[in-house]
Amino acid sequence: MGVGRELRPQFPIFASFPEPLHYLDNAATGQICAAAAEALWEFETAARANVKRGVYRLADQASAAFEAARSTMASYIGAPAPDEVVFTSGATSALNIAAHGLAERLSPGDEILVSVLEHHSNIVPWQLAAKARQAVVKAIPVTDDGRLDLDRLGGVLTDRTRVVSLTHVSNVTGAVTDLARLRAAADDVGAILVVDGAQRAPHGPIDVKAIGADLYAFSAHKMFGATGAGVLWGRSAILDAFPPLLGGGEMIREVSFAGTTFAAPPHRFEAGTPPIGPVLAMAAAAEWLMAQDWSALAAHEARLTGRLLDGLGSLPGVRILGPTGLQQRLGVVAFEVDGVHAHDVCQLVDQLAGVALRGGHHCCQPLMERFDTIATARASLAPYNDDDDIDALIDGLERTIEMLQ
Repeated sequence: MGVGRELRPQFPIFASFPEPLHYLDNAATGQICAAAAEALWEFETAARANVKRGVYRLADQASAAFEAARSTMASYIGAPAPDEVVFTSGATSALNIAAHGLAERLSPGDEILVSVLEHHSNIVPWQLAAKARQAVVKAIPVTDDGRLDLDRLGGVLTDRTRVVSLTHVSNVTGAVTDLARLRAAADDVGAILVVDGAQRAPHGPIDVKAIGADLYAFSAHKMFGATGAGVLWGRSAILDAFPPLLGGGEMIREVSFAGTTFAAPPHRFEAGTPPIGPVLAMAAAAEWLMAQDWSALAAHEARLTGRLLDGLGSLPGVRILGPTGLQQRLGVVAFEVDGVHAHDVCQLVDQLAGVALRGGHHCCQPLMERFDTIATARASLAPYNDDDDIDALIDGLERTIEMLQ
């Protein structure tokens, strides 16, 4: 039994799904692990109460569990203090908080640097911030093999750059960003470095200090937790200066008609009732992730990625968008079949072989334009995937090509 097969009993869907499931849509949503599902169920059925306000025992217990989850997430990403962890509804919400907060620092003509690799969630919030402050959004180009073209960084990074916001791992090409080089470049112009870690978070513990991020965002549902939760981590000095994005309960210090004062971070950014159950599930997923052997899992994923790349490369009319080697990439592989729409590819591979893929522009339309396509199919790996999943995909895709070409 391989590494991936050994982990499958810890993911309930593989026992409950009525037919064999080759789930390769992990970049969109990972399957929930049993530990996270149990934490969610336990809270909702045996420990449910609102947090932060109640003084009865059940509410006290819920509040304590919620804050313990904050400490767990701080440990997962190597944050210096739990109060630097802001709970959000996901990476999109986290990036919007970051963009809203950093907009306060922008003056007309200032620049925000993103890249052509970015998910729309790391483009649109910055466009909104730029419009509000009369700033400019610029983008680092992408190479033919789907990596940031850092040799052209000097053409887009200037002394007016105030924010550099980039993906840690591309959700289309799987390329891992050279954050050390970008941290140094941001330091040269005094810019804040924001990192979208949504695709990196499922692949083991993170050290935000070591990678040099000032702000880091990710979602629970990609790291084998429940939907509806995420994290924005930020350095204390940065979060302290941020205005709140949302107003309402729990983010205030005092409210009167003469004016309102706000709570200190992280509570300033957690207006209203937070996603308590999903947060507790996220912490349980993080604990599960921290207990794994990531040396073995990284080798397992790299081997499967190599098999996936080789198998796709052997099929007629298939073009891979992204690195075709294993260096500085994770198991996210987008591809297109000549003359066949990605949606047709995904539907037929599912019907013929029980393989779940993603088809579309993957919320990366500028990148699709860069590669002169409208949509691609995408296979993405998780620790529970194994050789059978790769074999099923290649077999199903081969049959799909024979049918449609």
